[in-house]
Order: sequence, then C-alpha cells, then structure tokens
Amino acid sequence: MATNKSAEKRIQTNERNRLQNRFYKSSVRTLTKKFLKDLETYKDSKNSEKKKELTEMLSSVYSLIDKGTKKNVFHKNTAARKKAQLAAYLKSA
Repeated sequence: MATNKSAEKRIQTNERNRLQNRFYKSSVRTLTKKFLKDLETYKDSKNSEKKKELTEMLSSVYSLIDKGTKKNVFHKNTAARKKAQLAAYLKSA
C-alpha cells in the first residue's frame, strides 16, 4: 500500500479518473445501442416524429462523446470516428 502522502493522492486521483472513464465509456455504449435500436424501429415505420427523436438522441450522444474527449477519455480521432459512424447510420435510414 501507499507509504507516503503523494502516493496516497495518486491512488485517489487514479480511482477518480477510472470511475469517470467508466461513466463516459459505458454511457456512450448504452446510448449508442439505444440509438441503433430506435433506428431499426424507424426504418420500419418512417415516422417523422421518430426522425426528430433520433436526431435529438444523436445530439445527446455527440454531446457525451465530446465531453469525454475534452476530459481525455476518448482520443479525438476515436470520437470523430464514433460520431461519423452514427451519422452514417442515420443517413442510410
């Protein structure tokens, strides 16, 4: 275990960052899965209200990805790739 004060502080910092990383990564995965599930239902119905709902959901996923990138959870290229893939899914629907 930690024997000096700076080591204890590093342990606390690492734990805080680990929880923050886990929150952003799991939230992005969850919202992405929900988005793709709703996208499949939209493909069947082609409802304009569903389309608006999908764009709002896409916006919230973008926001979360950008916040994670700002906090160095995601690399900027990874974030750009995730956002581009989601946009392509919506465009193909």
